[in-house]
Parts: sequence; structure tokens; C-alpha cells
Amino acid sequence: MSVQEFSQPTCAEANSGAVERVIDSHEKDLGGFTVRRVLPAAEHRRVGPFIFFDHLGPAHFEAGTGMDVRPHPHIGLSTLTYLFEGQILHRDSLGYVQNIEPGAVNWMTAGKGIVHSERTPDELRATGFEMHGLQIWIALPDGSEEIEPSFHHHSAGSLPTIEQEGIKMNLVAGEAFGQRSPVKTHSPLFYLDVRAEAGVEIPLPDEYPERAVYLVSGEITIDSETYSAPRMLVLKQGTRPTITAISASRLMSLGGAPLASDRTVWWNFSSSSKARLEAAKADWKEGRFGQVPGETEFIPLPEK
Repeated sequence: MSVQEFSQPTCAEANSGAVERVIDSHEKDLGGFTVRRVLPAAEHRRVGPFIFFDHLGPAHFEAGTGMDVRPHPHIGLSTLTYLFEGQILHRDSLGYVQNIEPGAVNWMTAGKGIVHSERTPDELRATGFEMHGLQIWIALPDGSEEIEPSFHHHSAGSLPTIEQEGIKMNLVAGEAFGQRSPVKTHSPLFYLDVRAEAGVEIPLPDEYPERAVYLVSGEITIDSETYSAPRMLVLKQGTRPTITAISASRLMSLGGAPLASDRTVWWNFSSSSKARLEAAKADWKEGRFGQVPGETEFIPLPEK
């Protein structure tokens, strides 16, 4: 899905405490499949290097149906797909074919350019299935926007687990609480899948200047203010908030260092240079990107 396919999510400034901004996602029904766009929002474009955040589902697909995102290009960013339910089959112009399952990570770095497709595996399409997950984009830092493209898959069992009484956290990417994910990132960040029982206080890494939590399900308080799912809560820099689960909750906590220079996101492209964006548009329109082996379909360049 591209940024231009959605209107902008709405933001509101928080009343007080550690929360700087509350982002309510914009929902779009893609034929029985709901996607919630969280980032970029109109008044808050990114959190650290996180420039795009989509919440997929939850949705039920009947037998014979599925998700089909035709081949499309990326530059200047890394994509990360993380599922709670369902499966997605990834194919790309480097020749990688990889099915992603719940709890695993598909990490694709576009760099100077890559093309990929995302579809429901045939065996799942035949039986019907539940789909629920998240897709994010992380901007590559200054000096690394045009690196060689790459793809890496990490199984669910390879991700560090951090457990305390009433809480379990999987470190999806980056570093937190003395642990490091095997996902090779290009800038300092953290991305945690957190499951908490009711009444439990949820820890948050302190060492990153920009941080947020996305509440997938449940209800939490942050410094006595109550928030329910689904929404993103952007935290004020330098604060040490008290986050408590009111009910059994699942959330993603994320953050990192701010980008050294600004980024423009247009369709599936991210760059610090508008001239580079124009070149990428022309390259896709004229067929100069690579192709996904075995696929002939593609998403045309948007007219706007």
C-alpha cells in the first residue's frame, strides 16, 4: 500500500503529562480487509527513523480469497513485516521468495532500489484464514540512502525474549534492556512487541530521544491518563512515563534517534533529495527498476 492511497491520520495534542501527541489512525477498507494508517500523520510525520506505520486487520478471509499486493518499488528505506496471525509470501527483484509467519521478521532494505510483491500463499488461500499484523518503513540514515538492496528473514525463535512477572516482550528490531535483535538495522532504534497482563507496569527504554507506543489491543494508562486501542501515543522527549495495563493489552513500543536531515515520502519512495524522487518516478514509469522473477503484474506510478 502506498502513502497516497490514504488520507492523513488525525492528531491531537495531549492535555498533559508525558504524552506529546495522540494519533488516531485513518482506516481504509480494501475489499473486506481493513488497514489502519498511523504514520505519516498530518501533524507528526515520523518517530525517530520510523516514517511509515500500518496496522493490517484483524480480518477474516474466506476460502478462495487473499491479499495480492502486486510488484511495486522502494528506495531509501527498509521495510519490516511482523504478523500476529496469517501468512504473507514475499517475492523480490533480488530473487528471494520467503513466506513470513507470525512472530518472524521479513527485513527488506531498498537502498538504491528494489521491487517486491506481497501475496497470500496458495495453501492458505485455499482454506481461508485470519490476517493481523503490522508493516513499517524505517528511513535509511544520511550517507546510507543509496546502499545496495538486501533481504533478510529472521525466524520467531531467533528474536530475543524479555520476560518479567505478568509481561512478555519480543525484541523485533534494534536494542533494548541489554538485548540486541538479529535484525541488522542502519541506525539506533528499538521495536518491541509487548504483551502485558492487567495491572502490570510496562517498562520503556529511556535511552532513545524519540519514542512512541502503539496500542494494538486493550487499554492502558500513561501517567494517570487512560488510552484505548488502537492508537499511537507519541511521548515527550526526556520524560520517564509510568505506563500501566488496565486490561490484558498488546502494544508495540518504538523509537530511535531523529534523522539528521529531512525526508520526503512520495508513494513508496523516501529520500532527502527531491531530485532523487523525480528520478525514481521516471525509472519506475520507464521500466528501469528490476523485475520480480515469475511475475508480470505491477502497480503503475500514481498520477498525482
